[in-house]
Amino acid sequence: MKTNITANPLETGTDELERYALEECNKRQRVEHRVSVLILPAGKGGLAVKFAGLGAQVTVVDEESRRQDIEGRILAAGLRDEIHFTVGSLTELPENLCGEPFDIIVIRRGLCGMRYGEARQVVRQLMRRLKIGGKLYLSILGLHSELSEAYAGSEAPIDLRFAELAPAMISKYGIRGPVCLYSERNLFMLLLEAGASVLRTLTTTYGNVKGIAVRV
Repeated sequence: MKTNITANPLETGTDELERYALEECNKRQRVEHRVSVLILPAGKGGLAVKFAGLGAQVTVVDEESRRQDIEGRILAAGLRDEIHFTVGSLTELPENLCGEPFDIIVIRRGLCGMRYGEARQVVRQLMRRLKIGGKLYLSILGLHSELSEAYAGSEAPIDLRFAELAPAMISKYGIRGPVCLYSERNLFMLLLEAGASVLRTLTTTYGNVKGIAVRV
């Protein structure tokens, strides 16, 4: 596949995957009225506010250093009762989270910072935090994005692919430390091997990959 070098692979905003997740929340909310959502990491809190605006109860997970900023945004939106902040990370989640088991889990980023085997285990554990029929929405940096230019792991099999980006990409995007970039097929297999039923995978215009899976 041709590497896409015309768009920012770290582009933010309500992308296609987030729209799917919001549509799913809206559909469930009309039927159940008790939809629970987990988002990690929290980012700037904008996605959590959108879910809460649909009537969902939302838990956001991020680092302690981000607490004041995120909780300030939650208060400013008048959603203190609808959005709950918890300190944690993909690899260090509290045993019990507010709203668990969840209808929807959104992983915005973070899996690339770990080896494939560890990422598979993290996804497997997150699937267990979903209700039966609950859905996982996962976004990950792509092997066919601009980030792959001179990336040392480009030719390595996925289970061995863990290397730093090229210096130019580190300087441009500030992504330090080794990463595992994914093709769409790699993401499909990650979800499958984690015990999920894969509903959809897609590659964005800027070369990153997204996946939707359901717990059965």
